[in-house]
Amino acid sequence: MSQSSFTERNLPVLFPLPAVIFIALLMVFPVLYTLFLSFTNWNLTSGMPAKIVGFDSYLRVLTEPRFLDAVARTFYFTVFAVIIEVVLGVTIALILNRAFVGKSIAKLLLLLPLVATPVAVGIVFNLFYDPTIGLANFVLSSLGLPQGHWISSDSTVIPSLILVDVWQWTPMITLIVLAGLASLSDEPVEAARVDGASEWQILRYVTIPMVMPVILTAMILRLIDALKTFDIIFAMTGGGPGYASETLNIMGFKYSFEYFRMGQSAVVLVALFLIVFMCSLAIMKARASAEN
Repeated sequence: MSQSSFTERNLPVLFPLPAVIFIALLMVFPVLYTLFLSFTNWNLTSGMPAKIVGFDSYLRVLTEPRFLDAVARTFYFTVFAVIIEVVLGVTIALILNRAFVGKSIAKLLLLLPLVATPVAVGIVFNLFYDPTIGLANFVLSSLGLPQGHWISSDSTVIPSLILVDVWQWTPMITLIVLAGLASLSDEPVEAARVDGASEWQILRYVTIPMVMPVILTAMILRLIDALKTFDIIFAMTGGGPGYASETLNIMGFKYSFEYFRMGQSAVVLVALFLIVFMCSLAIMKARASAEN
C-alpha cells in the first residue's frame, strides 16, 4: 500500500485532525486538569505537593455560605442582565429593521460599546458612579433627587453592574437579531397583511415566532458570557464592598491568586462550568422546540 493511497483514503480524517488536536490541547486538557485539581487539597502556601482527598474539597467549598451566596449573586446578575439585554436588543432590532432617516448612523453608534474593552468600560463607569465627581450623582442632584451610593452599597452594587453590562452588550443582541430579521422571507408578512392582520398581530404571530430561534441563539451566547463575567466586576468592585458583588468567577480568582487554595478554587470553577453547561443545554432545548 503506497503512502499516497493511504492519504487519499483517509482525507476526511487527516484534514480535520490538526484542528481536533489543537482544540483538545486548548480546551479539553484545561478542563480535565481543573477537574483533577478539584479532588486535591493543593495549597501553594503550605509548600506541600498536591494530595488527592476525594470529595473533601467539594464538601468544604459547596457547604460554605460564601459559596452559596456567590451562586445566588451569579444568577442574580446573569438573569436580570440577560433578560434586559434580550428585551432591549430585540426592541432596538425591530426599530432598526424599518427604513428611516439616519439608520446607518444609528447602526454605527450601536457598535461603539462593543469595541470598548471591558476593563476600560469598568474604569469609565467607576468615574460615572463616583459619589463626589460622578455624572450620575450630579444629574440626580441637579434634578433635586437623592444621590445614590451605586457601587459602594451592598444593595445597589449588583444593579449598578447590571446597568454597565446592559450598556455594553445589548448591541450584540441587537446585531444578531437584526441579521435574523434581514434573512426572513417577506411572503408570510405580506400574506398576513392581505388577510387583514394589524402590525401588532404581524409582529406577535408572524415576525417574533419566525425570528425566535435567532433570539434564543443570541440568548445562549450572552448567557454563557454573562455567567462567567469577570473583567467588568473585577475592574469596578473587585467583588466588594465586602463580598456584595462576588460572583463565582471572582470567588474562583480570589481562591487561586489571593488565598492560593488551588484545589478549592478548582471546585468553584467546576461548579461554574456545570452551571454554564446546564443553562446552555436548557436554552438549546428551548431553541430546538422553537424551530419545530
